[in-house]
Parts: sequence; C-alpha cells; structure tokens
Amino acid sequence: MLYILALLIGVIAGLRAMTAPAAVAWGAYLGWLPIAGTWAGFMSHWAAVGIFTILAIVELVTDQLPSTPSRKVPQQFGARIIMGAFGGAVIGATGGSTIGGLIAGAIGAVIGTGGADARGRLAAAFGKDPPAAFIEDAVAIIGGLLIVAAVA
Repeated sequence: MLYILALLIGVIAGLRAMTAPAAVAWGAYLGWLPIAGTWAGFMSHWAAVGIFTILAIVELVTDQLPSTPSRKVPQQFGARIIMGAFGGAVIGATGGSTIGGLIAGAIGAVIGTGGADARGRLAAAFGKDPPAAFIEDAVAIIGGLLIVAAVA
C-alpha cells in the first residue's frame, strides 16, 4: 500500500513539483505521517512546512505565466522526478522502505509529467490555459493531501 501511495505522491509531483513535498511536510507536521526518528523527521518541523508551502505557492503563481517553460524540458522534468522521488521516499520511510518509496515516487513523477498532454487538451476545451491550470492545481493540492492522509 505504501508503494501505491508513494507512486501517487510522485504523480502529484509530476503535476506540481513543489506541491508534493508541501503536502508531505504538512502531513508530517499534523502528525499524519509517522516519520519521527527517521531520516525524514525534519519534514515535521514548522520551518520545512513554511519553506515547502512558500515554494509551492510560488510554483502555482509562476506556472500561470506565459514565459514558464514546458514541464518536459530537462530542468523541469528533472525537478519533478527529484521531488517525486523525495516525496515517495518520505512516505516509504513511514514503513521502513525508503528506497522502495523513492523508486515508486520517481516513477509516479514520470507518469504525472505526462499530464502536460491532458492540460493541453483541457486548455483547448476552455479556449485558454488558466482554467486548465486551476483544475490541475486543485487536483494536485487536494490529491496530495488525500494521499498523505491515507498513510495515517
């Protein structure tokens, strides 16, 4: 079950790179993720929650800009894989399987990055990009929190 949740948090990272670690940090801070005493214990600190939340908000805002590069360019794609692997590793750490969670999270991020094609179809249906981006944002935020809550 943890591997499935790690894969899903990776998919969230593929949609929104910084939303996945923000959701994981909030889950740890609220006590939903039992990571105290693991390498990922720092994620439950208020500073981690604040940093990742600010980065997620910045990403949500900048992704609406016309100058934002495609998520499939190497830098964007690499960041999404790293954040997916990180989120998956933290979830895996709750069950003592950091490496398995890391791998599942990275695979999920690759899958989630493919969501750019779905976003293009949504944008075409709406005739413009912002509504599609807001739908994607809502899916990422709500989905990330539900995944983290499911671990508890």
